[in-house]
Amino acid sequence: MNRSCLYVGQLMHARRGRAATVFRHRVYMWLVDLDELPELDRRLRWFGYDRPGLTTIRSSDHLGDPGQPLRDNLLAYLSGHGIDLDGGRVQLLTNARVLGRVFNPLSVFYCYDADGSLRCVVAEVHNTYGERHCYLLRPDDAHHCEVDKRFYVSPFLTVDGHYRMTVPPPGDRLSVHMQLVQDGHSVFQAALTGRRIELSSAALARMLVRHPVMPERVSALIRWHGLGLWLRGAGRVRRPPHTPQEGVGHPR
Repeated sequence: MNRSCLYVGQLMHARRGRAATVFRHRVYMWLVDLDELPELDRRLRWFGYDRPGLTTIRSSDHLGDPGQPLRDNLLAYLSGHGIDLDGGRVQLLTNARVLGRVFNPLSVFYCYDADGSLRCVVAEVHNTYGERHCYLLRPDDAHHCEVDKRFYVSPFLTVDGHYRMTVPPPGDRLSVHMQLVQDGHSVFQAALTGRRIELSSAALARMLVRHPVMPERVSALIRWHGLGLWLRGAGRVRRPPHTPQEGVGHPR
């Protein structure tokens, strides 16, 4: 059981141009090997997989059929893009539900081939309007990748340009970096960094005490910073109609 763990660290957001701002917050996140979820359900106190619990991970909070296991849904999504992991493992970086509540601005699926090499990454994005979108990323040898922006997230940023991302496989340290480039300029940057903590009932209890109701905190901070941008004169962008992707759908 050494592929699943917790990461404790920092989330940074930086907006450039008009109403420029930077904020940093302490966070913790889960990294779970999808094959280990049933065992984590049995071994960890206060945790449940696809069942009620103090803190839970549910297949219905992510892409695919909410009635199917999370790994099956991820593999079906990859198959739709012509990718077969040939039995390789998948790790998910995400926030778990706490007291039945969750908000995941970004979840990351690290998808490995049977030989253990990183084949691709799926970045699953949720916005505050109850919509989600998945980006299939193919990092190069330096773990860099680019993908066109296709999904409305912030009411202060248009749906155009492209993301530049760096997503190395997580180890003792976690690092996810992203910048949004529009008209040749970086208008937004985000970075998630952290250090690995072994996953145990005691470690989980410490995180729940030190960072209570993490999902509600994340959602509240997003709205708080959005209010600050609006008060500083950031222009709002009209939200376009959202068409769910094949195999991804709306959250439930």
